[in-house]
Amino acid sequence: MRRKLLFLDRDGCLIEEPPDEQVDSYAKLSLLPGVIAALQAFSAAGYELIMVTNQDGLGTACFPDADFAGPHALLLRIFSSQGIKFHEVLIDRSFSHEGKDTRKPGTGLVRKWLADESWSRAMSLMVGDRDSDLQFAANLGVRGFRVGKQGLGWPDIVHQVLDAPRTAKVERHTRETLIEVTVNLDKESEPKVATGLGFFNHMLEQLGKHGGFALDLYCDGDLDVDEHHTIEDCALALGQALRDALGDKRGIGRYGFSLPMDESAADARLDLCGRPYFMFDGHFPREWVGDLAVEMVPHFFRSLCEALGANLHLSVRGQNAHHMVEACFKVVARSLRRAIRREGSALPSTKGLL
Repeated sequence: MRRKLLFLDRDGCLIEEPPDEQVDSYAKLSLLPGVIAALQAFSAAGYELIMVTNQDGLGTACFPDADFAGPHALLLRIFSSQGIKFHEVLIDRSFSHEGKDTRKPGTGLVRKWLADESWSRAMSLMVGDRDSDLQFAANLGVRGFRVGKQGLGWPDIVHQVLDAPRTAKVERHTRETLIEVTVNLDKESEPKVATGLGFFNHMLEQLGKHGGFALDLYCDGDLDVDEHHTIEDCALALGQALRDALGDKRGIGRYGFSLPMDESAADARLDLCGRPYFMFDGHFPREWVGDLAVEMVPHFFRSLCEALGANLHLSVRGQNAHHMVEACFKVVARSLRRAIRREGSALPSTKGLL
């Protein structure tokens, strides 16, 4: 998983903006409401904090280093005492009239990050209190949020970024199938599925319904050949969408259980570990259920695991093939429901990533 960076302005973002005519007001630090809890939440969610601040003429006679260094060191100690560490503190000392590219909205101070491919621009953001901060965000290619009197409160920014629904859309177009799938892991709704295979539609609907996530899936496949490409490619597209929506997987349950269905019983042991592996144990008493060849059931879940990055051990026993197939889809769905449920922001791994 690529790194997530949170770029932060200082004055007006972390602390109340000192009046321009009162440089000595740096000695009277006043934190913005909610900033401590917000930065703790972002840090827990895996963001690296980078402070980027313009300090007009710092180091000159009108703004001696001594007037800034002490209060700034105190500010960093306050944050550190609350478990908030800054990966980097970048300070531009030029005056606004000098027009240097190191001064926001210029990106000179973060030039090294522009050439660094280890972090995700899509998942990173900038928070500041001025138009120049928002323009800096645009120049950097990340989302920008305005905080303070003319913007949002820190709790609102946390909610918009960290509590945002985990959604994804995947389009898979090949010579054999045309597929569009959308998932929302934090919303329950009636699944909308159309693949041209009635019983397969019913099984995919079980995944969304019992998995507890919104699922829209459309597939136009080469059914004039057979059902193989449609079923396999739907599994690959759905697995990729689930993987994209899960993001860095912080806060998820990770592991998933068993369920009976009349005379049948299915067991699913699921781990969203990022390592694809699939084992199947079961024998169906007939070759077809509706328009679905039962040999495609383990093939569907194997393809899903490959795209999702999941470890799944699936077993089923029974006498009625319809019940057995449906039990397979339902037990995997219920395992997914438990595994994707987000509770908190901790990463359920000692490795540091999933």
